Amino acid sequence: MDTVRDCLAVFADMVAGIRPVPERMRAAALEGFATATDLADYLVGKGVAFRDAHEIVALAVREAEAKGCDLADLPLAALKRFSRAIGPDVFDWLTLEGSVARRKHVGGTAPGRVLRAVALGRKRLARA
Repeated sequence: MDTVRDCLAVFADMVAGIRPVPERMRAAALEGFATATDLADYLVGKGVAFRDAHEIVALAVREAEAKGCDLADLPLAALKRFSRAIGPDVFDWLTLEGSVARRKHVGGTAPGRVLRAVALGRKRLARA
């Protein structure tokens, strides 16, 4: 394989065999406090300095770890102990769907961005 074209051809053959398993993909995406960044973004949007938001999120993650749950499973009262800026709308930010949809930048995970990337990838593979 000396050329990019050869690599793309091999990649095209590999991609054709991929079969996503949505349930497994969702479970994997929910591992490891995937919405911690969203909580920080939420706090910054409420006027909390990022350095403070980072510390608040660390404390919330520690509590969730200790309780064996996800951030979204912590009660509002528990989250409010870390910051008065947290309100009931925080739970909109702590969902996988919300997290994915908010990433609308190039290379992001928002459905529209993913569909564009797939279309572009298909065009490139077709040319190979």
